[in-house]
Order: sequence, then structure tokens, then C-alpha cells
Amino acid sequence: MKDVQFYRQKTIGNCIVYFYCPKANLVIELDGGQHYNDEMKVTDRQRDRILEGMGLTVLRFSDREVFENGEAVLGKIWKYL
Repeated sequence: MKDVQFYRQKTIGNCIVYFYCPKANLVIELDGGQHYNDEMKVTDRQRDRILEGMGLTVLRFSDREVFENGEAVLGKIWKYL
């Protein structure tokens, strides 16, 4: 996308993120159903704060959103870049 490199399953600090774009300081997370219970929501928010504290932006999408409306997901990423 827009000639920027994305890395998959990248370790950043103590976190492993789904996708990372260093040029845009962007992390993209894809969440399955297990991310929607209260405990995982708290964990995800904590991870997001850690990553944001490193100067990164975190975009989260559900796996369902990716499968059902992938073009909209790509559009959101494209706009950010």
C-alpha cells in the first residue's frame, strides 16, 4: 500500500503485533472472537496504551470485519497512510 513496507508478526517491546509499518508508525491488529470478552478487552487496551506510548498508532479490526468488508478495512488503512 502506497509503497510502504509492512511486517507481519513483528515484535515491538514485549508485544507481538499482527502488522507493523515503521514508516507510518502504524500497528494493525486483527481480533478474533476471543478478544471480545471483558478480560481480553482490558488486555488489548493495555497493549494499545503501551504501543501508543512508543509513538505508534494502533488500528484494530475484527476478523469478521476483514472477511465481510475487506475493502472498507483497506480504505481505513489507506486513509491513515
